[in-house]
Amino acid sequence: MSSPDDLRTVKRRMSTATAPGLASEDDAAVLAKLGYKQELRRNFTMIEVFGIAFSIMGLLPSIASTLAYSIPAGPVGMVWGWFLASGLIFVVGLAMADLGSAMPTSGGLYWWTHFFASPATRKPLSFLVGYSNTLGLVGGLCSIDYGFSLMFLSVIVISRDGDWSPSNGVIYATFLACVFCHGVLASIMSKIMGKLQTVFVVMNFILIAATIIALPIGARHRRNDGHYIFATTGNSTTWPTGWAFMLSWLSPIWTIGAFDSCVHISEESSNATKAVPFGILMSIGSCWLFGFVIMIVLAATINPDLESVTGSKFGQPMAQIYFDAVGKNGTMGLMSLLFIVQFLMGISILVAASRQAWAFSRDGALPFSSFFRPISQRFGYIPLRAIWGCAFLAAVLGLLSLIDAAAAQALFSLAVAGNNLAWGMPILARVVWGQKKFKPGPFYTGDRFSIPIAWLAIAFLAFGILLSMFPVEGPNPTPQSMNYTVVINMAVWLGALTYYFVDARKWFTGPKITIATEDLTEEQQVAIREEGLDVGGTQGQEEVGTVSESDKDSSGEGGKGV
Repeated sequence: MSSPDDLRTVKRRMSTATAPGLASEDDAAVLAKLGYKQELRRNFTMIEVFGIAFSIMGLLPSIASTLAYSIPAGPVGMVWGWFLASGLIFVVGLAMADLGSAMPTSGGLYWWTHFFASPATRKPLSFLVGYSNTLGLVGGLCSIDYGFSLMFLSVIVISRDGDWSPSNGVIYATFLACVFCHGVLASIMSKIMGKLQTVFVVMNFILIAATIIALPIGARHRRNDGHYIFATTGNSTTWPTGWAFMLSWLSPIWTIGAFDSCVHISEESSNATKAVPFGILMSIGSCWLFGFVIMIVLAATINPDLESVTGSKFGQPMAQIYFDAVGKNGTMGLMSLLFIVQFLMGISILVAASRQAWAFSRDGALPFSSFFRPISQRFGYIPLRAIWGCAFLAAVLGLLSLIDAAAAQALFSLAVAGNNLAWGMPILARVVWGQKKFKPGPFYTGDRFSIPIAWLAIAFLAFGILLSMFPVEGPNPTPQSMNYTVVINMAVWLGALTYYFVDARKWFTGPKITIATEDLTEEQQVAIREEGLDVGGTQGQEEVGTVSESDKDSSGEGGKGV
């Protein structure tokens, strides 16, 4: 006769049944408690989870792409703006790490919002967060690939000594080719994607080391002194000097803005309850430290005539800083390494964006969810259709670059404002409505500090949204210098809420269970009920979002979702 322990083990294996080799029993059991069956292969180790966030942040390329925000505030804005804003971003990371350790799932942000919010608000708020996060991540892909296009083309401009300038059409064509390449690589390299993150991290550190060594050596006869680096303010905007300093925070806010990728990759990571918080905090902390060092080096070697740097004929302030220090050939070499690392960033963020889009479609919230939901077994248990859906949307949003620089710049702020709202809402829902429901995971900041940390994170994220909507040059913008973030993001947020109240409220029920409830243990059914999910209405839905053998054999990438 079997013992009670043997029976519990059998039940547990039934309730967490997965395709062979997808995940360990422990990881599958954690996901089952959240109502989901294991459908993705867990290829990412703890270090590789850190790697995907750090590689998306792409520290030096991101700093190079956002110097236009920090240089106008002078060396103080570059150095201390980075240090202070990064410290506050780390606080946000602590608040998210608490949640990520407790409930690691690919759709974590909107799942947490639904779980913690009040019954009256959970559906519209989780719907809003899901759309804001999805579009924010795709906006991040757009801004990364647009930045790659500018860096790539700047090398051509440098090679021609500034006698050629790319048109908007050329910039978009380069952007489009980049997005397409990312779609192909994210599709065919899934089995080694985790290992590639380590390569991407190494490439980032090679670029960082090359820069912090080459610049001081190249500018050894004209380096700026300590007073200039740490105590000299500047203001090339028409805002007050204090507000110009605050606007310099947009550089670290945009750069260190991919730590939620650790959450989106959680269903592909081993030991997710520990790997997710480690990845979040390690990536933010690394950018905080090394970004501070980079900013000191840049402030030490930059031409004190800051307007000549921001108005460089090469179209990139970083290219001008390199050129002034190491000359034409050195600049072409460093800028080439820069755009290569920027290209690698795009692969990683497309992976993260596709997992969020897939998770949202798994719960039926996206248009054509049944199309985007299936998992491709042939390509390594990845959401292939979601990858290409995100790539297509990025290509469409990138059309803004054909209008003018101000419209293209809104892609940067779409990522900031959209993700800030998505990060802040579940934290707010937890402290306002759901603190009693919160059950800490292995990582926890503690009863004494968790709530103050959460409130500080909420305040900073709200401030970041406000900051991202201000015109950078001054309070009286022209159509060319206007910041259109408020237009784009309000269209996203109001559009999502309008869609919900007009139509989606009739069918959107929040996160869905994708495991067969007849195979759940009683304990797991109770846990799912406590988390606000409908157990009784999910019998027989074990095939939601999966691929049957017949679909796999006929198409290789799965059939339609239920």
